[in-house]
Amino acid sequence: MSDPSSIARLRPKKAFGQNFLVNEGAISTIVGSALASQAPRLLEIGPGPGVLTERLLADGRPLWAVDLDPEACALLRERFSTRPQFHLLQGDAVRIPLPDGEPWSVVGNLPYNAATLILTRLLTENLAWSRMVLMFQLEVAQKLMGQPGTKAYGPLSVLAQLCATLTRLVKLGPGSFRPAPQVESAVVLFEPREDPPSLAERHALLTVLHRSFTHRRKTLANNWQGGLSAEALAGVGLASALRAEAVTPKAWLEATRKLIQQHPEVFPSPCP
Repeated sequence: MSDPSSIARLRPKKAFGQNFLVNEGAISTIVGSALASQAPRLLEIGPGPGVLTERLLADGRPLWAVDLDPEACALLRERFSTRPQFHLLQGDAVRIPLPDGEPWSVVGNLPYNAATLILTRLLTENLAWSRMVLMFQLEVAQKLMGQPGTKAYGPLSVLAQLCATLTRLVKLGPGSFRPAPQVESAVVLFEPREDPPSLAERHALLTVLHRSFTHRRKTLANNWQGGLSAEALAGVGLASALRAEAVTPKAWLEATRKLIQQHPEVFPSPCP
């Protein structure tokens, strides 16, 4: 069981997007899925009062916990500093340096106000991971798993689905958290694909996607006006009359690879 006194001691702060998970079934599901990975070390993002942390540490693997809240970090140090496998990093998970080395199993009840930025970092930086088990607002989870031709489908759908196989593990109502948010939530499992885009291709892909989805109801030709001609779009497999939401992830990747070769001017700086 989780320690309810630790949850009670930590004041949730709206500025940090904090909603602490109290649903025992969900806690067990998240921890069990994260620990099913063979990764030699664990990375927890947004541990808050340490509800997931205490169960992850029981596995014995080294665990790095990242939290921006000084009060949460003080509580985590008090609870876990005597555990030799516990390492605390106080800072913003969007940009704080993370230790190099072996792959991570990543787990986290992500702060709602930074979840997409954190996920984008995990998918576009040179951070080795063998599994990720992450909590999002339900709307964000639906976007991640959105299919071509649907309203949910967008740049994040394409990037995530090209990098990983996604599975929704559990859907949670507001009562699963303290304080109760005004939205539903979902836990998504990410398992890496065997043939993901390179990091350079992922950065280029985001540039292409953000331009192409600028106005969802407009055609690719309209969104690329002043950038690429209809002929140039057709030359990389993107018919100018198409809308971005109609193009599959695989087709986006193939088009981006051709654009990198044929139209390097599309990209604001050399691909890292």
